[in-house]
Amino acid sequence: MIATYGFNAVLTAAPGAADELVDLLLTGLDEGSPGASEHCVVYLVSRSASDPDVVHVTEGWTSEEDHHRIFAGDAAQAIVARIAPLLAGEPEYTDYVPVRGKAAF
Repeated sequence: MIATYGFNAVLTAAPGAADELVDLLLTGLDEGSPGASEHCVVYLVSRSASDPDVVHVTEGWTSEEDHHRIFAGDAAQAIVARIAPLLAGEPEYTDYVPVRGKAAF
């Protein structure tokens, strides 16, 4: 499968909460979670090299519809509800349409 829809989120953790935020975001790869879905072909959690409180999430999905459908589910909403208290401010989101690329993790 290939990604036809994706997004990047930049989240700044509240002081002392970055490790917990990263751990929470990585639960998105657990069985039954959004990142484990066959429709999620990229799920990458990264930390900024210059600011350890800044966390990036990059996702690639088979379609925008698949993304919205899966994120409307209970597993995704449970993760989303736990994110807000760990943040220093509002996350920044950028949607995109993948053109071509390569990834190996």
